Amino acid sequence: MNNYFFNVLRSGINTTFQDKGRFHLQHLGVTPGGCMDFKSFSIANALVGNSLDEGVLEFAYQGPLLKLEKGEIKIAITGNVYFQIVKSNGEILDGECNRTYFLREGDQIDILATKQSAYGYMAIEGGFEIKSFFKSVSILSRAQIGPNEGKKIKINEMIFFKRPSKNKKNYSAKVLKNVKNVIRVLEGPQFDYFSKESQKDFFSKEYKISNLTDRMGMRLEGLIIKNIKNTNIRSEGITKGAIQVPADGQPIVLLTDYPTIGGYPKIANVTSVDYDLLIQKTPGEKIFFSPIKLHEAEQLYKEHLNSISEIIKNIKEIN
Repeated sequence: MNNYFFNVLRSGINTTFQDKGRFHLQHLGVTPGGCMDFKSFSIANALVGNSLDEGVLEFAYQGPLLKLEKGEIKIAITGNVYFQIVKSNGEILDGECNRTYFLREGDQIDILATKQSAYGYMAIEGGFEIKSFFKSVSILSRAQIGPNEGKKIKINEMIFFKRPSKNKKNYSAKVLKNVKNVIRVLEGPQFDYFSKESQKDFFSKEYKISNLTDRMGMRLEGLIIKNIKNTNIRSEGITKGAIQVPADGQPIVLLTDYPTIGGYPKIANVTSVDYDLLIQKTPGEKIFFSPIKLHEAEQLYKEHLNSISEIIKNIKEIN
């Protein structure tokens, strides 16, 4: 391991290393995990010239305060984040998301808070010096799998990176904010377990995101969904974005660190095109669900990926 590193002066909330995820282990009970917001993750890596498979730092609500102890490095922060760069001479710069900054020894990056969103990302040119596990550097903290002993980043830790940056040019990306509150879904495999009235209510009434929300799931509050068959089913394989309805009738959306099997009926599944939008919603926000067909969801997801590619393609050098 080399000697280029940051010192963690504040760990932030739920700060972890993440990449696209750890696949092909679900039969062993290990969920893929990975970044919550694929779009922000991808743009962060692209801005600093990395492969889109490189690991980044993901944080929720408040990010870390990092001091660059040795080396020079180019960074990018993506999402909707308020952060500052504290130069070694004491000068403070208000940071701008979706662009790069060049840090020198003694500089600090202070990621203060996300703004009307949950998750943000920090990528560095060349990537972090971290060991992969089953072809991924994503941390699955509940199972303590991944680098850093599978644990969240803590104060006074050292975060090493692969090499110092030599290219001092900076780049920016144009990213439009999506603030809509309609989440498109597919009907779930147990959709017919619920009364016709509840099916109608599910697609017409609002749901509020509760405080019981993390990387594993999002509990919603709203009209009780009435199950007319059975509130439990035999446990079966489950997917990211599945919307389970337990006996209390209040939906739970399974998120990135979802369990590999589940025993509650599933009324719907969040489409991949709207997943990034959903996970950036914060407790107290209200959302609506709108049904679409599989062929529509597939086409919309292709368009979503193309839009990310266009953003990356149009990254420009700035002064």
